[in-house]
Amino acid sequence: MPGFATIGVYGFDQASFLHRLREADVRLLLDVRQRRGVRGPEYAWANSRRLQAALADAGIAYEHHRELAPTTELRQLQYAEDDRQGVGKRSRVELAPEYARRYTTEILDVADLTPIVSALPPDGTAALLCVERDPEACHRSLIARRLAEQHAATIEHLRPT
Repeated sequence: MPGFATIGVYGFDQASFLHRLREADVRLLLDVRQRRGVRGPEYAWANSRRLQAALADAGIAYEHHRELAPTTELRQLQYAEDDRQGVGKRSRVELAPEYARRYTTEILDVADLTPIVSALPPDGTAALLCVERDPEACHRSLIARRLAEQHAATIEHLRPT
């Protein structure tokens, strides 16, 4: 049975992020962000090149799966709902129902997750990466749910302590 984790950037610094990945025996990080940068100097370590270098030093493989990233239009839909509710991207606790529905039908239903599952490391875990602290506020939770349903994967959500 394949094992997956999910992890966000917010709430971590580079050292605690890498420590949390090691604790969960993550061997492969699957980046599901559309744009692989994070605003703010405290998260510069999570920008693609820096992150990939840190992961390589830690012995963790990296893959970008842009096909699983939400489109700009979908992200704008979520931002509009965030504005309506008066929450910021970093304080969101759940996805807008319309965003979740459209992400599922427009992205997840057409994606083939079998190659991802087939390429998993034989030992250890693969982690889905995006930026939100809480998986419930991020599309990675929708991917994780689909992996659990279709591929009998176990899912662990990694959060900052």
